[in-house]
Amino acid sequence: MKPVGILGGMGPEATILLMQKVVAAVPAQDDADHVPLIVHQNPQVPSRIKALIEGAGADPMPVLMSMAQDLERAGAQALAMPCNTAHHYAMAVSHATSLPFLDMIKLTAAHLAAKGAQKVGMLASPATRRVGVFDACFAAHDLTPVWATKEAGLLSIIKGVKAGHDTQSLAPALQAEAEDLIAKGADHLLVACTELSLMHSALPRDVACTDSLDCLVAEILRVAKG
Repeated sequence: MKPVGILGGMGPEATILLMQKVVAAVPAQDDADHVPLIVHQNPQVPSRIKALIEGAGADPMPVLMSMAQDLERAGAQALAMPCNTAHHYAMAVSHATSLPFLDMIKLTAAHLAAKGAQKVGMLASPATRRVGVFDACFAAHDLTPVWATKEAGLLSIIKGVKAGHDTQSLAPALQAEAEDLIAKGADHLLVACTELSLMHSALPRDVACTDSLDCLVAEILRVAKG
């Protein structure tokens, strides 16, 4: 199988969750049946929140490009980045090496369209809206994003996960955010922040839901198996 390089650390737990999902998706009988991953777990990538929302942080792009090159030198044959907001820099990352880049945003939009979604409730960092991370891919599939009424609520939850707060204590706030999106007309929820992927079980069960991280996991398996 082809080794896939992971630009990780955004955040560290979300990267571990990706690895767990990749392992769980393989019906392995032995170690060698699993997908080889080369993981660059770099929590020192400059904050996307500070750079894109607060406008006061260092630019993450050079670090991400350097990580991609490190992974290519380490033997990766494809690249994946389990951070929705960091896909604002996807073009730069994909141009940093000769390796194929598994674009989580494009994969997610195609999956949503195949599932018949129309109005997508965005459980995402406000940064993804501000810089239009999903705009082009959603437009290509006639998908309409539905954004939170008060973005500060979702941002607070995301920051809480990054700070190591108990996700059980954060669950009611995430449930309320999801219900707000449904009330605004969303027919499908999208977990579009990998920090929130760690809280997937807190979401309502009476509406369709997709996690962008799962879309990336499926493509990692497909590419690795060749």
